[in-house]
Amino acid sequence: MTGRPSTGRLISGGGSGIGQATVLRVLAEGGQVVAADVDQAGLAATRKLAADAGTEALLHTVEVNIADEASVRAGVAAALDALGGLDVLVNAAGILRSSHTHETRLEQFNKVIAVNLTGTFLMIREAVPALLQGDAPAVINFSSTSASFAHPYMAAYAASKGGIQSMTHALAAEYSKQGIRFTSVAPGSISSGMTDASGTSTQNAGPGLPEDADMSLYMKLLPALGSGFAGPEAVAGVVAMLGSVDGSFITGTEIRIDGGTHY
Repeated sequence: MTGRPSTGRLISGGGSGIGQATVLRVLAEGGQVVAADVDQAGLAATRKLAADAGTEALLHTVEVNIADEASVRAGVAAALDALGGLDVLVNAAGILRSSHTHETRLEQFNKVIAVNLTGTFLMIREAVPALLQGDAPAVINFSSTSASFAHPYMAAYAASKGGIQSMTHALAAEYSKQGIRFTSVAPGSISSGMTDASGTSTQNAGPGLPEDADMSLYMKLLPALGSGFAGPEAVAGVVAMLGSVDGSFITGTEIRIDGGTHY
């Protein structure tokens, strides 16, 4: 247990990968959760896992495309209705696309920015009024080790995650006196739908490296810990902590979770 979880949490990307693992972790700790995702099948899978764990009564789901303003507005409103308020927002939804930069179409680049960076902004903007009324409110955003360290063929993804990291610092200062904490996690060397292309959610599809990618460039991206890539639960535990009373003195920073890939 990471401490008493807040009562109402909205978690985007809850249909697969780290988002889904976070939903299940918070439910296991007794938190009431709305899992949001663009993919209905992914949300159904999350509901099934919650039912198997005996926590389905604490779970609500809502279909949201975070890159669409109207969808975000409607989804957050539905979440607030289900929860009766909001204490914690977790922005785990995102996409990863890889290509040679000189072959990347503008629409591809803009899509990554629209989902990852703009989508995070839209979720925050719609949730802040409710968070201002919440109990020890907190927002946990998802950056990435790519925001600070070179990940080849992922320029758009790195740009979006760097933007999230910088935005998190700005928001932490802006809302500090109102009591909302803003932090981000920077996962790396994590096996999930986003990194292995096995996720059910189309919003979290895998990286699809170019066929002629120079894999020697990735030798620096292996975790120092001998166990290899970790599962999404390794990140979910940290996110749960940041949204609980145990994280009450943490704001305006990011936590890197990569098994020592980047010392």
